[in-house]
Amino acid sequence: MDRLRRKIDQYLIDWKKSDNKLPLIIKGARQTGKTNAIRNFGKNNYKTFIEINFVFQPEFKKIFEDGFIVDNIIKNITLKMPEIELNEKNTLIFFDEMQECVSTATSLKAFKEDGRYDVICSGSLMGINYKEIESNSVGNKEDYIMHSMDFEEFLWAKGYKEEQIEDLYKCMLELKPLSNTQYSVMMSNFKDYMIVGGMPAIVNQFVTNKNFSGILKMQQQILIDYEEDITKYAGGLDKTKILNCYRKIPLFLGNENKKFQISKIADGARNREYVGVIEWLSNAGIVNVSYAMEHASLPLKGNYNPDNYRLYFADTGLLIGSLEEEVQQDLRNNENMNTYKGALYENIVGDMLVKSGYDLYFYRDDSKKLEMDFMIRDTNSLIPVEVKANDNATISLNNLIDGDQYKDIKYGIKLCNKNIGFNGRFYTFPYFLTFLLKRYLREK
Repeated sequence: MDRLRRKIDQYLIDWKKSDNKLPLIIKGARQTGKTNAIRNFGKNNYKTFIEINFVFQPEFKKIFEDGFIVDNIIKNITLKMPEIELNEKNTLIFFDEMQECVSTATSLKAFKEDGRYDVICSGSLMGINYKEIESNSVGNKEDYIMHSMDFEEFLWAKGYKEEQIEDLYKCMLELKPLSNTQYSVMMSNFKDYMIVGGMPAIVNQFVTNKNFSGILKMQQQILIDYEEDITKYAGGLDKTKILNCYRKIPLFLGNENKKFQISKIADGARNREYVGVIEWLSNAGIVNVSYAMEHASLPLKGNYNPDNYRLYFADTGLLIGSLEEEVQQDLRNNENMNTYKGALYENIVGDMLVKSGYDLYFYRDDSKKLEMDFMIRDTNSLIPVEVKANDNATISLNNLIDGDQYKDIKYGIKLCNKNIGFNGRFYTFPYFLTFLLKRYLREK
């Protein structure tokens, strides 16, 4: 099968063409496709492509021993790679697994000022190494956060074309219901995406074999690999505490309020003992954190409680993989899911919002029996977003829109298994259109 198309492909082409480009650091969790994307870009867009992996080629850590003058670094690289023919202005140097060689970050200023060679770095930027790399390269690099494949990339992998996705967006823009065929086919694709997730190797297996065979085993292996990364890169933090939090995410998602509570992680667990743990998991790209808003008003970032949050898997396929193996079949057959069905739909909507560029916030006011799964915004209003696993009442959504005290809320959005519509108060969209929501709110 041909290589899977990713959104980073166009980003890298645009980066190469830019007049004042900085060395690029591509961040993200393991196995999201960073290395393949960079390698493909380098080989197809430069006369000379140099790839150095500090895990598989630890001897290359010594290329910085003579300091950070670019000529010295290049001389040391070519001593180890005598076959390389350098082309000034047409050479890409790719430093992979840079967390194993923090000196790479220090070299970025020299490469930026020299300007003859393009540089891209990638790796597992976690824990203490992550902070050290940030401090050593501030102001001399550009960052790109890479996630697992979003729903649009998943559709590309299945063979869908740009014009077919534009047809979906046009229906949103015109508030015109999708045809029965459009709806049923896209809902089927969405359920496949929920089960498979967006890890490129898993998506590749699914679209090649056209079935779910082997998917669960691959998901479980990635979960094991992440646990190994935690024990390897946790730095000064307690690895056991990080693993405790990571393993308990599915349990808390099954609770009625979904709040992640450190006190329930283990007997005697206290917040002060877990400082930095959630930030570490978030920086590692393993989880998406949704914070509780103190008030249902703008601005979002100036109005949340950092100690009240929910944790979601950064790839819903991995959440499925963390549960018992029958869940995959239950989800496909829409049975036996009970209250956990809501957690799965909330997780995937949260993941789709993050991949669209949103930070996650929710709102809950027990005194008024109000709860809203997500809160986003457009240019001048706060928008409550309700995710419904079943098409039941939208009491909280209506109360937030109608309440005089919620002056920043002018309308809402309901995501569920229903066609496109607008009742004058809130928009209804099927779950699978979440990936188009940010564009819709910007352009409508």
